[in-house]
Amino acid sequence: MIAPPLRLQVRRASKAYAGVPALTDAGLDLVGGEVHGLIGENGAGKSTLIKLLAGLEVPDSLSLRLNGAALELPDSAAAYRVGFRFIHQELSIVPALSVAENLFISNPLPRLAGVFVDWKDLHRRAGAVLQRLGIGHINPRRRASGLSAGDAMLVKIAGAFIGVDEGDERLIMIMDEPTASLNSDEVELLFDVIDRLRSRGYALLYVTHRLDELYRIAQRVTVMRDGRVISTHAVADTSTATLIREMTGRSVDEPSADLSAAQQPERLRLRVCNLRTDAVAQASLELNAGEIMGIAGLVGSGRSELLYALFGIDPLLGGDIELDGQSLTELSPARAWNLGIAYVPEERRSQGLFLSDQVSQNITLPHLDRFGVLKTFVNEGRARARSRNLGESVALKITGLRQRVRQLSGGNQQKILFARAILAQPRLILLDEPTRGVDVGAKFDIYRLIRELAGQGASILMVSSELDELIALCDRIVVMRNGRTADVMPAAGLSENQLLERCYEFS
Repeated sequence: MIAPPLRLQVRRASKAYAGVPALTDAGLDLVGGEVHGLIGENGAGKSTLIKLLAGLEVPDSLSLRLNGAALELPDSAAAYRVGFRFIHQELSIVPALSVAENLFISNPLPRLAGVFVDWKDLHRRAGAVLQRLGIGHINPRRRASGLSAGDAMLVKIAGAFIGVDEGDERLIMIMDEPTASLNSDEVELLFDVIDRLRSRGYALLYVTHRLDELYRIAQRVTVMRDGRVISTHAVADTSTATLIREMTGRSVDEPSADLSAAQQPERLRLRVCNLRTDAVAQASLELNAGEIMGIAGLVGSGRSELLYALFGIDPLLGGDIELDGQSLTELSPARAWNLGIAYVPEERRSQGLFLSDQVSQNITLPHLDRFGVLKTFVNEGRARARSRNLGESVALKITGLRQRVRQLSGGNQQKILFARAILAQPRLILLDEPTRGVDVGAKFDIYRLIRELAGQGASILMVSSELDELIALCDRIVVMRNGRTADVMPAAGLSENQLLERCYEFS
């Protein structure tokens, strides 16, 4: 007799912090043999719900039933025993250990006579789990520091199956933005593993900002907004426009709609000629005032490194940079800010923000001389007033200027960097993956902000791995290959396939 599929019912999930509701009466059903998507803007309550299911937070209310039986999760150990497994965006792989040792991090190592590690059995069992998931290309003896981001994610998933018997379908896997740091090939390999898990009867909850991924792997999707569940749909029966409207509470057009900057007379703003650094072999381009130029290319093509050179992070080995006809030499980040060159880095948390500091401090940090008194003291009142105005201009959602940046969503953290850039009164803005890791609503806010800045005369040089984003936003796109600028083409009329072919140099 075939056992019925696993079914987890989540009802009345509520949690408030300091009296402020983060989650209110949320509920959903997870079913074995199904991938269930969970989407919503940052701050919608997704993370809070996951923490309750992981036993990491004490709920104000929560009713759980697993195959009809009431379930309690007093702590994370209880969640693990029941079969919950969590795959987070930030991986907890230990680089100094082998793949096999990482797989057993949450489980006792096999031992001989209860004392010595049985390395032969360890590697055998680790290899068996990797083969079982169809990722036998990963050597269990390999040091984890040598793994790609994609293989590291797969190792983390494989670790959930250590100690789980073949055919045991009780696991409930919750994946939080697992593709955030993966390239397209790694994403496809991850999806193959997810499809394999689903076909074997496991229940999967898949949290993502990337709506296109839902249509690739999910059967149902739940939408959250403001701490509440708004809807649950069969993925095949809903549209992207519907999901965006339910997530944001408003209708959002495609990025190319109503975002065009006012046409301006062409005036050369930036000229780069034969630029060379340790990471850039040769780069040349010209960018006009008020123009948005995208930089496309594969990972390792030199896109980010070109921005590093233009902002003075990496020293030049050769070539020329001119800004409004002025030759720039001996660039440094401090001098770049003073010249009106603003930079929004790819890794905002590690490269751009001071997470423990206040919102106002993060906005004004590179520009404190603008708020000085006798060149010694900072006029805090003026700095806060300007921060407040800038926060409003970028649609920043905060409780106050003294709020700590670590408490904000990814989209609002990114808006702080845009506010900082605007404070520089920039002539040139360098953007590295400006919408990575932000929700749909914040993404469209950033699209509009980029167009507004260009409309005011700022020149924008933008790196993005999302080809549709480059085509929708940019006037022209430069392709980099092997550290060199290869092609420059108008974005209008360009297809994603054509652009991808240029990146791979197929045409």
